[in-house]
Amino acid sequence: MIAVGVAAAVIGGPLAVEPVQAAIGQAQRSMTVASQMRIHEKRALKLVHVRQKRLGRMQANKLIAKAMLARHGWRQAGQFRCLEQLWAHESGWNENSHNSSSGAHGIPQALPGSKMASAGPNWQSNPRTQIKWGLRYIKNRYGNPCGAWGHFQAAGWY
Repeated sequence: MIAVGVAAAVIGGPLAVEPVQAAIGQAQRSMTVASQMRIHEKRALKLVHVRQKRLGRMQANKLIAKAMLARHGWRQAGQFRCLEQLWAHESGWNENSHNSSSGAHGIPQALPGSKMASAGPNWQSNPRTQIKWGLRYIKNRYGNPCGAWGHFQAAGWY
């Protein structure tokens, strides 16, 4: 900041500093919001690990999903309720759920399950990887969890 002030004083005086300082301030605020979201998500995921044994696998998987929803812009409680119902019907929130007749796998019941490899190599058993893939799929295909839930209710699949 001192170098900017010195350069501004030499080039155009103190008024030249104000736009630069404003731009720097805006960039710092934007980075702060993104950093806060990542920190919030990390804290929530740490709580999941601490509470996992007490809550059970299904509840822990729901907490992971809830922490990841904001990343997709879904902050409304209604979006989580739709996701909760959708995946309760699909897999019971069980990351090991596998439909032997169709080959669908995991919490989101990806068909085939190997599609989830795009979200991580541990797609077969890691709930976080499966949820990450499932939320991307929902966003790209239905726009949001309530859109996916509505389709599921009408068609019996999503």
